[in-house]
Amino acid sequence: MRNEPIAASDPYETLGLDPAQRALYSTVLRLHRATRTDLAQAIDGPVEKVTRQLDDLVKLGVVDERSGEYLARHPAAALGRVIAERLERLAEESRMIDSALASIRGLIHDYDAGRDYQSGPFTVEMLNGADVLFESVVGMAVQSPPLELHTAIPDERTMSDFARKFANPWIDAQQRNLLTVHVILPVSTLALPGVRDLLTRLVEAGGDVRTLDRVPSWFMAAGADVAGLPAFWGGNLPDHAYHFYLVRTPIVVGMLRALFSELWGRATPLPWRRGTDGMAQVLRLAAQGLCDESIARQLGISVRTVRARFAGAMAELGAQSRFQAGVEAARRGWLR
Repeated sequence: MRNEPIAASDPYETLGLDPAQRALYSTVLRLHRATRTDLAQAIDGPVEKVTRQLDDLVKLGVVDERSGEYLARHPAAALGRVIAERLERLAEESRMIDSALASIRGLIHDYDAGRDYQSGPFTVEMLNGADVLFESVVGMAVQSPPLELHTAIPDERTMSDFARKFANPWIDAQQRNLLTVHVILPVSTLALPGVRDLLTRLVEAGGDVRTLDRVPSWFMAAGADVAGLPAFWGGNLPDHAYHFYLVRTPIVVGMLRALFSELWGRATPLPWRRGTDGMAQVLRLAAQGLCDESIARQLGISVRTVRARFAGAMAELGAQSRFQAGVEAARRGWLR
C-alpha cells in the first residue's frame, strides 16, 4: 500500500490566528519593525482597528511591542508558546481524568464486590475464642497498616473481657500507627471499673468512641476486605464462647460499614471528653438539690461561671431547660 504524504498544516492556524490577524501578522513579519501608523498604511486600514489587532497579536505572543514599535517574534518562539499552552491544557485534562477516576472508585469497588458475590463462594473462616477474636485485629493491622477498624461491643461482659485482657494491645497498635479504632458500645458499660481510663487512653491514641442505649450485636469491619460476624447475631458473645466468622468479601464489609455508619450517626460522644467535665459537675450537684450559689461555693468558682456551665450543658445536650439537661446527662452517663 502506497503511503500518502502528510498534508502540511496551515502555519497561521497553527499559531492560532484568524484571517484578519493573518494579514496584519504577515505585514509585521515583512517589515519586522514598524509603528501602528506604518502598519495601518501598509494594509490600508484604520489605525484604531489595527491597534486592536496588534494588541491581540501581542497577547497571542507572536508580536512584541517596544516603545511604540511592533516587532515580529521569531515564529519558532511563537510556536513554543502555543505548545506550552496546549501542554498545560493536556495536563489539566489529565488532572480532570484522574479526578473523575477517583470519584468513581467507590462504584468500581461495589462492582467488583457484586461480581465476586455472583461468581461463587467467598472465603469464610469459623473461629472461636476471645484471644483469637481480639488478637486477629492486631494481626491484620500488622499485615496491612494502617488498618481502620469499625466495631460494636454489645454488652457489659464483652466489654469487661476487652478492658481486662485485650484493650492494651489495640492501644499500643494505635500508638504505632498500625490501627485506628472506632467503637460503639452501650452507655451502661461506662460505669464498669477501669473503663473510663481505658477509653480515655484509646481516644488519646487516636481512636474514637460513641455510646448508644443499646447496641444490637457485636460485629466489626476491618479495612475494606474483612468482616467479623458473630455465629449468633445479638445476645452475649461470651455466652457463645466467642464463636465468630471472618468473612473476606467486600460486599459483606460494605454492608457492615453501612450499618456502623447508621449506628454512629445515632450514637453519643463520650460524656467526659474535653470541655464537658465542668458541665457534668454542675449538673451532678444540681441533681443533689444544690442552688447556683451553693454549687459555686463547693466548686470554688463564681456564680456566673456556674450559670455559663449550665448554658453550655444545655447547648451540648440539646436541652431546653436545666431539668431536660439533667435527664439527658443521666441518660448519657455524665452523672456517674
